[in-house]
Amino acid sequence: MITTAFPYLTLLLFIASMLVYIETQTKAKLFEYLPAIVLLYFTVMTLSTLELWTKTDEINSSYKAFKSNLLPAMIFLMLLQSDIRKILKLGKKILLTFFLASLSIALGFIVMFVLLHVFFEEEAWRAFGALSGSWMGGTGNMVAIQSALELPDSKMGYVLLIDSIDYAIWVMILLALVPFAKRFNQWTNADGELLEKLGSTLDTTKESKQIEFSSLFMMLGLALMVSVLSQELAPLFPTTSFLTNTTWIVIFATLAGILAGVTPLNKETSAEPLGNIMLYFIVALIASRANFTELSQAPLYIFAGFVIILIHATIMIAFAKLFKLDLFSLGVASLANIGGVASAPILAGAYHKALIPIGVLMAMMGYIIGTFMGLGVAQVLKIITL
Repeated sequence: MITTAFPYLTLLLFIASMLVYIETQTKAKLFEYLPAIVLLYFTVMTLSTLELWTKTDEINSSYKAFKSNLLPAMIFLMLLQSDIRKILKLGKKILLTFFLASLSIALGFIVMFVLLHVFFEEEAWRAFGALSGSWMGGTGNMVAIQSALELPDSKMGYVLLIDSIDYAIWVMILLALVPFAKRFNQWTNADGELLEKLGSTLDTTKESKQIEFSSLFMMLGLALMVSVLSQELAPLFPTTSFLTNTTWIVIFATLAGILAGVTPLNKETSAEPLGNIMLYFIVALIASRANFTELSQAPLYIFAGFVIILIHATIMIAFAKLFKLDLFSLGVASLANIGGVASAPILAGAYHKALIPIGVLMAMMGYIIGTFMGLGVAQVLKIITL
């Protein structure tokens, strides 16, 4: 049994690194349905349930220190990769589709919670608030909102269950619909040629540049400094029961990442791997406080996730007919929110390789607005419970 900080932290890093390495090197089919980050959560959660480590004062203090200090740095690095100027090149119609997807997902959370909140525990709004962050940008936003809402790590199991099971089925449905795109577009009277022209003119790839030690070291120092400054600024601003000190920290780190994303720092290739390392480590830390015995309402949460997707899909189809939107735009906009950069480009590529940049840019937009949208949804869910 582990009772000290160093073996505890080392084991979490070891498990995370091995899963990522296996996913990258083997290309196993398992990872198409259960990404490494989901397997990481449930692997560490299993070890926590088996009580491989105990919550000693040393382990508790190291957990708090690493999680609270790395979170703002991770947010900054993840958002640094998003250049808002490139996103604006997408054009009005595609931007409209993306925001329609975001708003319909937000509405899906609200309507679902109005209908089902009496069946959930009192603080369930926090879990769905964190999930809304993931479904409007990706795992990085989910972790940020989880911290901002002070959602107990033990409740994150529900969020990851919905995020893996419901999301995986939704991805399969959207991929299965690709052959029916022409028929759908005829029904909505959509113009598909515009997308191909746009996809061929967009370029989201950074220059193939080797990651250098100096760049990696600089990025690490810069990200940690953003974390320090965000934590120093946060106490200077007023707080409420919802807008806590941690929420301000998340907001400042988010704004720093967005602003830095339009500078030459956006071209630093070391930001992505460094940000991902922090993300995986934070997810492992969260999972280390969770326990399978606490997931007594898992089927209800999974059902709630499908209700959200059903509402989202219904709204998207209705507006597709109204605004003459094509199936490609609807699907990629949906996955840019719900799946982020891990799945939106894959669906885009299933239509045409030239359209992959649109999937990447939409996912970038999700990173930018996801935290703010998720916090807004959480506030509404909290009001519903009152």
